[in-house]
Amino acid sequence: MTTPLCDIGNRLELLVDTWLVEALRGGAALRLHSPTRREAALVTDRPWEGNMCGYVTVLRDGDRCRMYYRTGQFNLSGDGPQPTGDLIALAESSDGIHWERPELGLYEVGGSRANNIVWVGEGEEMKGTHGFAPFIDPRLDIPPQARYKAVGAGLHSDKTGLFAMISPDGAHWSLLQEGPVLTDGAFDSQNLAFWDGERGEYRAYVRDFRHGCRGIRTATSPDFVHWTTPLWLDYPGAPEEQLYTNQIAPYYRAPHLFVGFPTRYVERSWSPAIEALPEAEHRHLRASLHPRYGAALTDGLFMSSRDGRTFTRWPEAFIRPGPQLEGNWAYGDNYQCWGMLETAADLPGAPPELSFYATEHYWRGSYTIIRRYSLRVDGFVSVQAPLSGGELVTKPLRFTGNRLLLNMATSAAGSLRVELQDTQGHPLEGYALDDCYEVIGDELARPVQWKGGSDLGALAGTPVRLRIALQDADLYALRFA
Repeated sequence: MTTPLCDIGNRLELLVDTWLVEALRGGAALRLHSPTRREAALVTDRPWEGNMCGYVTVLRDGDRCRMYYRTGQFNLSGDGPQPTGDLIALAESSDGIHWERPELGLYEVGGSRANNIVWVGEGEEMKGTHGFAPFIDPRLDIPPQARYKAVGAGLHSDKTGLFAMISPDGAHWSLLQEGPVLTDGAFDSQNLAFWDGERGEYRAYVRDFRHGCRGIRTATSPDFVHWTTPLWLDYPGAPEEQLYTNQIAPYYRAPHLFVGFPTRYVERSWSPAIEALPEAEHRHLRASLHPRYGAALTDGLFMSSRDGRTFTRWPEAFIRPGPQLEGNWAYGDNYQCWGMLETAADLPGAPPELSFYATEHYWRGSYTIIRRYSLRVDGFVSVQAPLSGGELVTKPLRFTGNRLLLNMATSAAGSLRVELQDTQGHPLEGYALDDCYEVIGDELARPVQWKGGSDLGALAGTPVRLRIALQDADLYALRFA
């Protein structure tokens, strides 16, 4: 069987799946990396916010970062969890790290307009508030009043469907049309949509149930109003798991790749292990209303796709609940936000990082914590090898450009070296492993150099393989430029 040719041009290719991988040898293996837990970005302690804030979206608009989130308070009573509110609030930041609430004066809440609420829905159904997920439409021919778009369900999502909203500035919102644009789904989570520039269409990801299991479906649209019938996502080789949110978007540095950060819902039975988790008294109170309120748990996953429907989903957690502290290890915690921001690193002079956000302290008290996490740029997955060594051999590929750049990191004793081969696996003259200078260090775009130089222009357009030898090193991404 002939191995297919990977035509990568000069685009960035992340090692998040096996699309480029022909073989991993020795100690080399794909490894999922988890982000670092950082500071609390926002504590929702205003009177109109509460302990059920969530379904967070972050995005960048020019020199401002924006964070949209649902407000509300869970009051546990004999009738079960009683939500108050389901309003949409906005926080802003200049750096993605320090956040503030603008006083917008758009809606009266609790007798005052001194708040940051941007959307309360329409009618008794509160159309568009549940799981409100906004994005900026990048197309140049979009009318100014529709530069921002969003989708959201109503207060009773399973009965109302998914509504579309538009805004000129991200603060003043209105329904695109009176009725929902999608009705085939449960929608009782954060559903989302965006413009897919690589494929020239809008794409939506929505929540539904199949055989009683929570899952994700996707639909497309040419105009944001008329949508195809949603299709279920496929996860070849992954275990069947319940997924609450999906948080899928094209990766901003490689938009041909979709990356997703779904919330995994794990329904456990009462046991000594559950009893040993934090806040046992409150856990028992929740369980007295329904067992899953006390025993179910949630954490964050990572997945990626090249077509928007078939995903490589890692079974190991991307975000674990972490230390057993107050306000963690409960159903509703660790919901990852939709979107990521490139932010400055803590270390002066270091390259920028990716910032993610996730919720904590759900159900309890009077507030929720929206916490920041950071990760190396492109650093979701790497090909990693120990000091004893390992190799990655790629499938045949064709490139444009004249330099090979690696996003890589090594130890002081480690290194990477690259060999260019013909499609049969024979080293090309001047580009064998022994001709390659060692690559050491920690950079996002390190050029590879051979004894004859680094210019690969003569090979552009010619199918080649890469053989990359690693010792105590990680390779996250590569591109020809």
